[in-house]
Amino acid sequence: MNATAATGMRRRTAVILAAVIAAAAAAASALFFAPSSDAHGTAIGPPSRNYSCWERWGHDFQNPDMATEDPMCWQAWQADPNAMWNWNGNYLEQVGGDHEGAIPDGQLCSSGQDRYAALDAPGRWQTTPVDQDFTFTNHDQADHGADYYRIYVTEQGFDPTTQALGWDDLELVAETGVIAPGEGEPSDTVGTLVNIDVSAPGRTGHHIVYMIWQASHFDQSFYSCSDVYFQ
Repeated sequence: MNATAATGMRRRTAVILAAVIAAAAAAASALFFAPSSDAHGTAIGPPSRNYSCWERWGHDFQNPDMATEDPMCWQAWQADPNAMWNWNGNYLEQVGGDHEGAIPDGQLCSSGQDRYAALDAPGRWQTTPVDQDFTFTNHDQADHGADYYRIYVTEQGFDPTTQALGWDDLELVAETGVIAPGEGEPSDTVGTLVNIDVSAPGRTGHHIVYMIWQASHFDQSFYSCSDVYFQ
């Protein structure tokens, strides 16, 4: 083989190798950033902090404009992108109903998990406008059903922009009994939408709606913080 032919072969080999490496890197990236296939669920109306950030920025989570347009989501994506993709996995197991014992004050939005810690940060999270009577919707993706849902709203005077959420900041405003797997409104994708009527009188401005969803298939407790603005 002459020198010219050898050089051409080396170049073709380098191109093929580069393509293989690029494809492998893309596949690895897709695997790392893909939402969990073990579907669970979260609040979607008003949306939880993690779902809301994923819904707005999941297609463009590396966009630097997020830092100024949506700074609370930006800090959450920077802290742990994979946690944000796994917006449906904010749960604990074997809590045994002792939610306050399992989750310390200041860590309610993350359920005390390091991977979701950015969700606990006080700040100007984007809010959903609601009336004092509104409907809370949880997406039960895997049709776990529920032993119960408990919906709380922060007391008037609590400031989500400067205060981390504690148990004493919450008022229980709605509670369900047992909800069978698949009971509710069929989702357009997978699972079921569970709608809960909520009444939270005497509130104005920015508040946090806090959910405890005790799944019925296992001792698995899901938690979420949704930012709302009472009109």
